Amino acid sequence: MSTVETMQADAEQFRVRYSAVREMIGRVIVGHTEIVDGVLTAMLCRGHCLLEGVPGLGKTMLVRTLAEVLDLQFSRIQFTPDLMPADILGTNMIVEEESGRRKFEFQRGPVFTQILLADEINRATPKTQSAMLETMQEGTVTAAGTRFELSQPFFVLATQNPIEQEGTYPLPEAQMDRFLFKLVVGYSSREELGTIVDRTTRGGQPPIEKVMDGEEIIRWQKLVRDVILAPHVQDYLVRLTMATHPQGAHSVPITNEYVRWGSSPRGAQTLALTAKVRALLDGRFNVSFEDLRRVFLPAMRHRVLLNFEAQAEGIEPDTVLLDILEKVPEKAD
Repeated sequence: MSTVETMQADAEQFRVRYSAVREMIGRVIVGHTEIVDGVLTAMLCRGHCLLEGVPGLGKTMLVRTLAEVLDLQFSRIQFTPDLMPADILGTNMIVEEESGRRKFEFQRGPVFTQILLADEINRATPKTQSAMLETMQEGTVTAAGTRFELSQPFFVLATQNPIEQEGTYPLPEAQMDRFLFKLVVGYSSREELGTIVDRTTRGGQPPIEKVMDGEEIIRWQKLVRDVILAPHVQDYLVRLTMATHPQGAHSVPITNEYVRWGSSPRGAQTLALTAKVRALLDGRFNVSFEDLRRVFLPAMRHRVLLNFEAQAEGIEPDTVLLDILEKVPEKAD
């Protein structure tokens, strides 16, 4: 086969395998299609996800189901104010050998896994939150001068509750930027809620089968990076990112009025990678303008910091971002 035919075949196989994973997750998770797609997209881009939503919407169940379907190791950390970094990363313990001699031995913490659920991450202190920065960015843990590599693929999915802010510690901007996507989990529809009640109150859960493994995930992660991003599409991506910078060369009026800090270059990288996943799901090996628009909100909503005027008027980041999408043209002047 020619190179073009090979690329098209790879894109089609990717789409089929992705659909199989999504269908298997759908046996347990009712609705929330955009959330499932966002989580899978982040994982295929070697990124991490932040889920925001009130308790009881199935966030934990989604992560647990994802680990089963993908045949990956799974750990859960329930973040609390008294949680310490050593509770996450691990610590040196004194162990006694058969000879009676004692030595220090590193006991690995729950972060040594492949899918990590950081539940209610904003309830832990900044000291504990920052302990995850190295693991999310580098995929390693450094303890007592020794560096440990985490198993790949490694994926952090953190949740936070937006309604209870007393006694919580908002994530610092540096850590928010480490998350590829911020996904907002909403309520289920009337039909979806009826299906949830039927499935969970009549006994018996639908069987979950393993669809993919770590090696295949790594293969698809490499394929994603091979998708073509044409110069004119990349320029649109760059201008969308720069439109979030107040008083910048490509800023729009709403940015100058309500935004205090715009997106970092990591936001542009996120747009490029996640749009490539969307292209593959449409059976294409090149990114389109529409692919970028579809991933713009989850990629940018946690990277745009609003000023006091926006907070006073109840302006949300999504409102600003939707206006940017409307105002920034596909073709440069």
